[in-house]
Amino acid sequence: MTGTTSFGRTTKFRFGRAALVAMTALALASCGNRDRPKADLAASQITTIGVNSYLWRASLEALSFMPLLQTDSNGGVIVTDWYANPNNAGERMKVTVTILDQDLRADALRVAASRQVSQNGVWVDAPVQAATVQKLEDVILTKARDLRRNAVQ
Repeated sequence: MTGTTSFGRTTKFRFGRAALVAMTALALASCGNRDRPKADLAASQITTIGVNSYLWRASLEALSFMPLLQTDSNGGVIVTDWYANPNNAGERMKVTVTILDQDLRADALRVAASRQVSQNGVWVDAPVQAATVQKLEDVILTKARDLRRNAVQ
């Protein structure tokens, strides 16, 4: 009988300790941080695709007049085909936009442009003004910020 009594006490002790641990865990879980900030509806980091969706949508919008050659939303790359302005048929441009991060930041965007001019019926590479690339980056960033701002309202 002493063995049974000892076993019963050990079992009761183990159940009691398990119950105490379970109650402590529940008490701690219910005391969680209640002052958590509310989720920002228009967070600067949107990750439903591989890159920031505001930058992605703004880039597509800014380049909508150009024919697209390649788009990769997971890698964040948009490559246009050559575009000739109807008012200046002797010149054409090609643009590559790369989104480097999931955050809406200016350094998360890289724009590269190529320019060619027609000389005697042959397309020849020509320099692109730095202001052209900077202007396109500014347009995309402004559109992205507007999209984010409108998502809050």
